[in-house]
Amino acid sequence: MRTRRGIAILGSTGSIGKSSLDVISSMNEHGEDYYVTYLVTNKNVDLLYQQVKKYNPIGVVIINEERAKQFQSYLNGEKLNVYSGEAGLAEVMSRGEFDVLISSLVGFAGLRPTLEALRAGKTVALANKETLVVAGEIVNETAREYRANVVPVDSEHSAILQCFTGEDKESIAKLILTASGGPFLNRSKEDLEKVTVEEALNHPNWRMGNKITIDSATLMNKGLEVIEAHYLFDLPPERIEIVVHPQSIIHSMVEFVDGSIKAQLGMPDMKIPIQYALTYPERIRSKYQRIDFGKVSQLTFMRPDVERFPLISLAYEALSQGGTATAVLNAANEASVDLFLRRKIRFTQIADFVRQALESIPTKRLPDIDEIFEADRQARQFVYAETEHSN
Repeated sequence: MRTRRGIAILGSTGSIGKSSLDVISSMNEHGEDYYVTYLVTNKNVDLLYQQVKKYNPIGVVIINEERAKQFQSYLNGEKLNVYSGEAGLAEVMSRGEFDVLISSLVGFAGLRPTLEALRAGKTVALANKETLVVAGEIVNETAREYRANVVPVDSEHSAILQCFTGEDKESIAKLILTASGGPFLNRSKEDLEKVTVEEALNHPNWRMGNKITIDSATLMNKGLEVIEAHYLFDLPPERIEIVVHPQSIIHSMVEFVDGSIKAQLGMPDMKIPIQYALTYPERIRSKYQRIDFGKVSQLTFMRPDVERFPLISLAYEALSQGGTATAVLNAANEASVDLFLRRKIRFTQIADFVRQALESIPTKRLPDIDEIFEADRQARQFVYAETEHSN
């Protein structure tokens, strides 16, 4: 008998959200029974309205309150529950009119609603790595207390989860996260000083939102994924390794104590890990592209160059410090990426400002949620103030 499952999507108008809706449609075409309950966006109300017409959710949340008013004018008397702002989002999450939450809001914004969904005992398909980066211990404690589940959507962590299946944790020696290397894998340190926004947004393998695409170009996405992997799989940072694999065919690997290695392979298509997160621990058929090994000429690997991409080392340092250090790391990066996208700073200054924030803002060792939010605020304020001072 098919299981009917309601899905809410944080960030439905972003790249992961749009792919998630495509996955839901595809699964239903294969005889599954998944339906959309709530769609959440920050301000892209035009696309949200198109999604509402196609997927017929119970309601929507629009975080930007001015855009929520605009959206109301689209409805022309149509029946739809419309919520706005952070308060509206918290209400929808706590009501729990869904079975699975796909958490794909960009950055720090995904933390509070993800915690609300966990408190409601829901499964969270987590595509927002920053949630675990800034508050991994709190997220894990909340999931345990309310008997909720966190299932990763990131292709790397989904790959590790699949390699873990059927294995004893004590037999695991280390995790190996693969990185495409981004668009600047072979650029010199001097050339990186001249990188333009347009170049940084031109990823060779993946099509993603602007923020995560810049993180891929700086390799900060790998640093964040190391922290996320630590909290997802409860392994120390010295047992989590990064290897550059430009073809993006092997999505990550697990090495075992006997020296054998499991690798999960697939085409670079986020719809595959999204579907696995929705059906975990089961698998269902899909229509997505398969690897043609006759056309794969080579699979290459190399160590990341931490001199050219220093954000990797900074992420390991923040994880080793613990406490609010990872929240500072994340917030300083988000603010610096924002400034780079607005052409206020150079590409290489992203790492400079993150390093300065980590060195300048004291770390709280066992923070509560309010202290994490305060660390986030201080780090953003520091970066924006430093930018004004340097200019």
